[in-house]
Amino acid sequence: MIKRLILGFLLIASSSMQLANAALELVITDGINSARPIAIVPFKWEGGKLPHDVSAVIASDLQRSGKFSPVATSKMPQTPYSEADVNFDAWSTLGVDAMLTGSITKGEGDNYVINYQLIDVVRGQLTSGQSKALSDDGQLVLSKDHVLFNKRATVPGPRLREYAHRISDLVYEELTGERGAFLTRIAYVVVQDKDAYPYQLRVADYDGYNERLVLRSKQPLMSPAWSPDAKKLAYVSFQNGQAEIFIMDIYTGKREKVTSYPRHNGAPRFSPDGSKLALVLSKTGSLHVYTLDLKTRKLTQITRGRSNNTEPFWHPEGNSLIFTSDRGGKPQIYQVNLADGATNRLTWQGSQNLGGQITPDGRFLVMVNRSNSGFNLAKQDLETGALQILTKTLLDESPSIAPNGGMVIYSSIYNTTNVLSMVSIDGRFKARLPATNGRVRAPAWSPFL
Repeated sequence: MIKRLILGFLLIASSSMQLANAALELVITDGINSARPIAIVPFKWEGGKLPHDVSAVIASDLQRSGKFSPVATSKMPQTPYSEADVNFDAWSTLGVDAMLTGSITKGEGDNYVINYQLIDVVRGQLTSGQSKALSDDGQLVLSKDHVLFNKRATVPGPRLREYAHRISDLVYEELTGERGAFLTRIAYVVVQDKDAYPYQLRVADYDGYNERLVLRSKQPLMSPAWSPDAKKLAYVSFQNGQAEIFIMDIYTGKREKVTSYPRHNGAPRFSPDGSKLALVLSKTGSLHVYTLDLKTRKLTQITRGRSNNTEPFWHPEGNSLIFTSDRGGKPQIYQVNLADGATNRLTWQGSQNLGGQITPDGRFLVMVNRSNSGFNLAKQDLETGALQILTKTLLDESPSIAPNGGMVIYSSIYNTTNVLSMVSIDGRFKARLPATNGRVRAPAWSPFL
């Protein structure tokens, strides 16, 4: 009989969340040379020190996407604060085809007023900002179609960094046609072996800033997963001497135990509409995938047989699940239709494939692939079956895809400890988020906020 273990928990709601001992710090390791040059001109500000350097945050966001390479401030030929001041020829010589610039002024109270413009340098060079167009009444007026957008916002000081991520999203979407994922968060588990509460569940901005301790425990915490509204986390806890699944509201700290069946309860995943959890139970002996209706508490068994089936992940359309199974001998990824139970194998290349996730557009399967080089992240085209190895780090595991499908965060080994790493979905850009105070595992990228 398993001895019942006493657990100490500390829940910290958003109103009283504490900073963890150290934030994560992203280090770019590969891919920046192939990115698109862009100018993020330091926003004009004539007051004292700003709570956050808005333009610097934007430049870092765009660089981390793997698609852009912001020009260093020291290499800028000028610092224009509006499109009328831009020397288009000078910027075009640097290979820059887009520029963000603006200004910040102090508003009432603790508010700041941000004015900013995104400028098409190539179009501006061709027209020199003086092209003409017909107005509705047939009159010739100056056209500024090289100004891609011109916006203004009033932002409280404590939310300047958050709004900088919002600007980054706008720039990214305007220039790529895809939604940006900078205004998102990540959840992850940190293990500090010598701490009184060695297992810690933390939440941070996607780039590691504003790290907050949400929960700490004397016993293991595993497998955090976000609800679609980004307000709750499902996770696995061993607080009662066995694996159990909880759901916690990260803003109120309220926790609810949702499964505590004999033996194993694990791998929770919210359905795309948030009404169900996919999870893994071993109450019949082998590990099997189930779905749990969170309103009615109806439990439905999805996989059967003597094989072990785990790591469920919902298809973006919500009508099927992918999962890892050893039914063929070694772990491979399968897909099951929830309507009729029809199951088919998705992966064939590599001795093992596990931890699969499908990109939001349903096009790619991202998973951990085992080959002669070890365990690495790989991407498989679900239509053609083509496989691409994305990473070359050590013991890669637990991939989690950004809500726009552009990046993947995962756990790997660096300097003999677990750290979080990022790779772009095309495999070109790579970065590392090393923790300074513990082993970091099981990352989960939030939905759009």
